[in-house]
This record gives sequence, structure tokens and C-alpha cells, in this order.
Amino acid sequence: MKPEAQARQIIDQLLSDAGWQVQDNKQINLGAGLGIAVREYPLKSGFADYLLFINRKAAGVIEAKPVGQTLSGVEIQSDKYSFNLPKTLVCHQKPLPFIYESTGTETYFRDSRDPDYRSRRVFAFHKPETLQEWLSEPDTLRGRLQHLPVIETEDLRDCQKEAISGLFNSLKQNRPRALIQMATGVGKTYTAVSFIYWLIKFAGAKRVLFLVDRKNLGEQTQKEFQQYVTPDDGRKFTELYNVQLLSSNTIAPVNKVCITTIQRLYSMLRGEAEFETENEEGSLFDGNEENLQPKDVVYNPKIPLETFDFIITDECHRSIYNVWRQVLEYFDAFIIGLTATPSKQTFGFFDQNLVMEYPHERAVADGVNVGYEVYRIRTQITEQGSTIDSGFYIDTRNRQTRKLRWLQLDEDLSYTRKELDKSVVAFDQIRTVIRTFKERLFTEIFPGRTDVPKTLIFAKDDSHAEDIVRIMREEFGKGNQFCKKITYRTTGEKTEDLIASFRNSYNPRIAVTVDMISTGTDIKPLECLIFMRDVKSRIYFEQMKGRGTRTINSTDFQAVTPDAEVKEQFVIVDVVGVCESDKTDSRPLERKRSVPFDVLLQSVATDVRDEDTLMSLAGRLAKFEKKLNADEHTELKSVAGGKSIQQITRDLLDALDPDRQIEQAVKLFQNPNPTEAQQQQAAEVLVNQACQPFDNPQFRNLLKEIKSKNEQIIDTLSQDVVLAAGFDTTARDKAMGMVQSFREFVEANKDEITALQILYNQPYGQRRLTYEQIKQLANALERPPRSLTPEKLWQAYSQLEADKVRGAGVQKLLTDIISLVRFAMGETETLEPFSVMLEEKFQQWLMGKKFSSEQVRWLEKIKEHIITSVRIDVEDLQEMPQEAFQGYQLFGNDLMDILDELNEVLAA
Repeated sequence: MKPEAQARQIIDQLLSDAGWQVQDNKQINLGAGLGIAVREYPLKSGFADYLLFINRKAAGVIEAKPVGQTLSGVEIQSDKYSFNLPKTLVCHQKPLPFIYESTGTETYFRDSRDPDYRSRRVFAFHKPETLQEWLSEPDTLRGRLQHLPVIETEDLRDCQKEAISGLFNSLKQNRPRALIQMATGVGKTYTAVSFIYWLIKFAGAKRVLFLVDRKNLGEQTQKEFQQYVTPDDGRKFTELYNVQLLSSNTIAPVNKVCITTIQRLYSMLRGEAEFETENEEGSLFDGNEENLQPKDVVYNPKIPLETFDFIITDECHRSIYNVWRQVLEYFDAFIIGLTATPSKQTFGFFDQNLVMEYPHERAVADGVNVGYEVYRIRTQITEQGSTIDSGFYIDTRNRQTRKLRWLQLDEDLSYTRKELDKSVVAFDQIRTVIRTFKERLFTEIFPGRTDVPKTLIFAKDDSHAEDIVRIMREEFGKGNQFCKKITYRTTGEKTEDLIASFRNSYNPRIAVTVDMISTGTDIKPLECLIFMRDVKSRIYFEQMKGRGTRTINSTDFQAVTPDAEVKEQFVIVDVVGVCESDKTDSRPLERKRSVPFDVLLQSVATDVRDEDTLMSLAGRLAKFEKKLNADEHTELKSVAGGKSIQQITRDLLDALDPDRQIEQAVKLFQNPNPTEAQQQQAAEVLVNQACQPFDNPQFRNLLKEIKSKNEQIIDTLSQDVVLAAGFDTTARDKAMGMVQSFREFVEANKDEITALQILYNQPYGQRRLTYEQIKQLANALERPPRSLTPEKLWQAYSQLEADKVRGAGVQKLLTDIISLVRFAMGETETLEPFSVMLEEKFQQWLMGKKFSSEQVRWLEKIKEHIITSVRIDVEDLQEMPQEAFQGYQLFGNDLMDILDELNEVLAA
């Protein structure tokens, strides 16, 4: 099947799934349903691939393209269809408002009624009922967003007003994604409830999705909505609008706000009737979700892509932006992220559109957060482990059942700190820590206090938490109510009731958790965090610390902790060095610090591919990649066969991953349990594939060139003295050397670099240079040993041949390099800026034309684009939708011919 036929087949199915009836033009029956999609509908000239009818009136078009074809530039063609309508065609309005371009696997949509409308990617097609509803509205959602007011209500803190203002400005610019970073404890959820209220009231938002990390945070969010008093009306949010915390896989149509987890939402999109609530209780924040494959999503007619206008993601785990990404991108909705600790994945997903940044330090300064101090407890077993002599009887315990049995050691048993509370439990280590905490609590940690402050302890696992609770009660001589375990394996009491008691009642004074209260959960009276487990993730650690940052008014605080007046700060009791250890999501890569970069490259090229070498190379590349500019990224990717430095680094690490090696062995040998030898062979295949780019000497040399250009040695030891001061008598010699170097470069590379090939070998009128080719040429010139730039060369020619140089290239346009090359080739007698040369050609071209003043003004804009970008293509017009629309109005079907002619006349 041809790609275009394949695309039509997929598009037909997507339309049918969305409730459209697809018909051939010869079999048209507009009375067959609300939404009719007619194939190959005749226009004034040509045919529309699909013309969309709503209630017997034309409302939109679909421009179909073959599977695999990019949709850049197709907007002009589909715009043409929306204008080029038969006079007898009954339409909802002209031009048609709803425009799609689709290959079946990729679809773009725009509503021409939007202010400064532009295409956006959508998962599938909207339902005809939705388009009918949009047609009945006096303005579009994006039009209504332009009228969002400035929110200055007294219920908001200054930082919350700032966040809402930043978000509303982003929405007015039609930015599809926005990220709000606010320190834990400053009221992100309240801020979200507030802006959701205004989006419903002023922008007419139909429905909002609020995504949380786990079920108990959903319940907490629901309470925020229930308690929110609308500042202009005085009624509660839930008295005006319905809010649903999903406990089943059904969205009630009357709801304005739906609260759920990403896990349940994915289950709903898959069409599952039920989803166990237990699956929503565990946090995915500190799990290994990011190592899983992304979740595949297919269109679900019961939950169309237009179900939500806005999606809020509140402190969701990192994997929501990779593993679960398609679930979010299924919906045609604005996505707003709330976080205290954004990762690189978070910034990337939200297109670097950070509309509010409010860190902990600023929150403490503003009195919105409390600060903290760290109290360190170090014990010998915690840091060094221990040894049990042979001959002693020891207890052994099943980790799951906790059943004990005795065992006599027949040899010494040594264990390290890493094995503590995993394969070995040392009760005295736990007891020593807790006893020290008790002894120092009222003298050093919280001097003068008599009541144990509300304390949260982070344990390694449920079994470790159980041991801590028992010993804590014993050491403090208190009963069961004093210290409670709050984990997902807690039985007898509901976890939400335990959290509520910890938050609002005198007891429990101490809670022990693994990760249930580590993120999101709000415990304002909390004054002490004890880390009896290490945390490697910086983001997760910040989330855990955030449990203590909340402020609380003195009345509420004293109701829970009577012996304290105000919450001034919180204390981290660090037992395991969590505040000292590196917070990183990746393992150390560098293994060969003393080996130079170029030697590593050469080693890999000559098949020295041991783990330490490849790990070190991956580490160097990871740091190297951060220093690259956009041009260097592009050039390296081109030479590396389309692979980015980031992808090459990832491939190197994957090749050394034992799990990937096993997967490769299973695939290679069709053996579900591959032998060690097979795994070794598979590892060799992965390593060779990952190292393939380094076989190319051009790639290796380019890496070395760019690295040498970007690196500087900083000398802080040598003292300088002035030898002489005055004008340089050798300046002319330097200029001559620079010009000679440039001429040699041009001559040596006229058959190698694309831009030089075109300038040398193509007749004047047939040259088709692109901006990318000019950038490639400029980058090659700039690299050592020549280190030439257009500015330096222009200055050199000015010194040597001042009578032949017009202008000084003051605009510093990259396109001026064309003028320099042509002058060096002897093609022109004078060196003049590219803009001056194009202006003369443009005026000469206009003299032979009969354009209106409005057409000339439009052509002037296109000329300015060519001055900076060498030429103008259909893809460029896609980036200028208003100019493209105006150009089509002014020139009609002649537009593309005029642009081609202008490119031919102006471009070198």
C-alpha cells in the first residue's frame, strides 16, 4: 500500500472513532449524521482531501499527506482550501474555521478564529459535537484567555499573585505548557485552586484535570477545593462547581474539576472498567519508573482528546514526563506543572517555560517557609558496620514474615554499613541512635522544651520502620499512641486517619514512614525530621526536607505542641550522612581522569573498549555536550550519522548495562536464558554499535577541534609586567596573514564544504544556498587553527584595501560571509555588506514590476528575511502564519511563484 493510501486509511479510522461519518463525494449524504467527512470534495479549483460538515454546513478541512511526510509548510495549502470554496457551498463561516493537516500518525489543528492563531499538534480529531459547541460560542478559549484580569485579591500571598500573573501572561501568549516552581510549603495547591477558579469564571474552562502523585494527596487536594472561599462571591468553590476525586473509572459529565492519579487515568484511556485503589497508594516519585518503557496510548471515544481544557500536574514523579508522557499529550489541553524541585526532564517537558520561580531561600526570607538546621549523630556501626565472632548464637529473621529462629555461627560474620537493616539488623545501632536523640533532645536540639516535638523518621523499609517504632517506644518509656508507623503496610488503622492525627492531635508525637509522607503531605506542626536512610536523588531529598518547611500560626501550633510559642525552624537529625552525600540520579562515570580526551577517542577507535575506557568517554562526552552551542550540536550530529552527542553517550552506557546485554542476547540467540558466553557476545555487539561513530576520523577530529576551541587554561600563578604600549606596527602584516589564510581555506575547501561548492561550481542564477550551509561554513572558519570570523576578515580587508570596501559590516550578519567569499574569488570588485547588495538587487527587480504599495510593503518584509537567512522557503512561512496569510490574500495563487523568483534574484 502506498504511503498516501495508508494515511487515508488511518485518517478514515480516526475520524470514525471520533464520531464522524466518512463518505465519498459521489455518495454524499449530509443527513446521515451530525458530523460528515466528505472525501475529495470539489472546490473552485482542485479538491479538498476531506471537507468537514457540521449539521449540513461546511466547517473545516483536512489536508492529508503520506505517512512519514513532514507537515511543515502544509498550512498554506490547507488555508487555500478554506478560502477556495464554491459560492454555492453552505458554510458556518468563511473562511472555514477548523483546519487539520494529517498523515494519520501525526495531526496538526488550528482554529482560524483564535487571535494570532497557530497550528498545534493533536492526538487525533475532535468530535463533531465539540466543534458544534465551539461554533456556538461567541469567542474561542484562546480568545477568552486574552481578557484574563490581574488578580490582586487579599487571600493570596505576593508570591501566589506573582505565580498567577506569570501563568496568565503565558496563557495569553498561547504557550501550551507552563511550569510554576514554588518552594514546598508556600501554598502551591491553594494557588492552583485560585487560578482554576478564575480560568473557569473568566475563560469559560469546560473541565480541568488535576493530577496528583498518589491517592492520599488527591484527598488533600479535594479538601483544598472544599475549603476555598471564592474572593468575589463568598461561597465555597464546591458550592459553585462540582469537584470529583475519581474513585472509579468514570468521569461525571457535570464536573468542572477531576482529581486523579496518572495511573488511574492511563487505566481509563485503556478502556479498563475498574482500577484497584491500592494501585494509587504508593508514590512513584522514588521508584524506578523512569527506567520503564513509555506507556502507549490509543484513541478512546469515551474520553475524547478535548475532555479537558487544562491539566494541572502537582508534584508528580519524574516519570510523568517520560514513561507517562503520552497520557498527558493525549489531551488537547494546556498543561500547567506545579513543583518545588524541577528536574531537567521537568524543564524540558515544559519547554523551559518557567513562569514563576520561588525558591526555599526566598520563601524563608519572606516568612512563608521556616529555615532549618542539621544535627548530626554518628555511630560506629552506622558508619563502619561490625563483626560477630564465631560460636555465638544469633537470631535470623524472615524479612517478610518476621519469623525468628536461632543459628550458631561457625565462622566470623562481618557486615558493612550498606548491609545494615537489609541483610543484617543491629538493634543496638537503632537503640544507640534513638537513645542519643532522647538524651540531647531537650538540652541541645530543642533546649528548654518539655514536650517531644512532632517528629517524622524516614526508615529504609517497612521492616526497618517496625523496629524503629518498637525501640522508640521502649527508650522514651511511652505507650503505643506516642509513636506510630505510617506506611502502605500499616494495618488496623486507616493511613489517612493516622496522618490526620499526626497533623491535628497531640499524639502521635513521632511518626515513622518509608515514603508515604515523603512528598506532598502537609504536616504543618512538624519540627523534626530524622533520616535513618540515605537518599541519592536530590529532587526526592528536597521533597522530604519540604515536610518540615511549613509555617503555622501560633494558635494552631500550640494546640498540638503546648510547650512551644511559635514554629521558628525545623531540625534535620542526620544519622546516615544524608546531608553530606552526593545527591545524584546517576553513577560516577569518570574512571580514567589522567587520560587525555584525544587519547580516549583514539583508544576507542583502535578497539580499546573496556568498561573503564567507555565509562570515562561517556563521562567526558556528557560534560562536553553541555558546552556546545546549537551550531556545534547540529554539525556533530550531521557528521555522526544523525546521532546527537547525548544519544551517543546514552548508547555507551546502555552497552555496559547488564540488563541490556541480556535483552540483546535473548534477541540474538533466541534463548530466553542466554549463557554467559552468549551474553558476552551480545555485549560485544552493543559496544561495537555504540562505538560506531568513533570509527569515523572526521567525527573524532571535529570533537577534538571543538573541544580545543571551547577549553581555556586559567593561570592564577604568573605575574604579568608591561613590556611596551603603543600602536602595533605589524598590524598590516597580521591582516595580510589573515586574508591569505582565508583565501587558502576557500581554495582548499571549495570541493568539501557545501556552501563553497555552490558558490564555486553553480552558475550565478542557479545558486541555492541555505542558512544552514552558511552556518556550516562559518563554523569551519571559526575553528582552530584559523579562528576566523566575518568581523575579523572584514576588518582585515578594510586595512589592506580600504578603497574597495564599502560599509563595515556593522550589523554583524552571518550572511556577510557570502560577500567575503565572492570578493576572495574575484567575482566582485568591491566588498560590500550582503544587505547592501540585496537592497540594490531588490530595487532593480521592483522597477520591472507593477505591485501595489501594500504588496511592496509585504515584499519588503520578505526581503529583510532573506538578508538574514539567505532565502525564504515554505518552512519559513510556517513560522510566520500572519505574513503567510496576508501574502496569500495579496498574491493569491501567484504567491509561491513570486517567492521563487525573489529567491532566484536575491539569493547568491
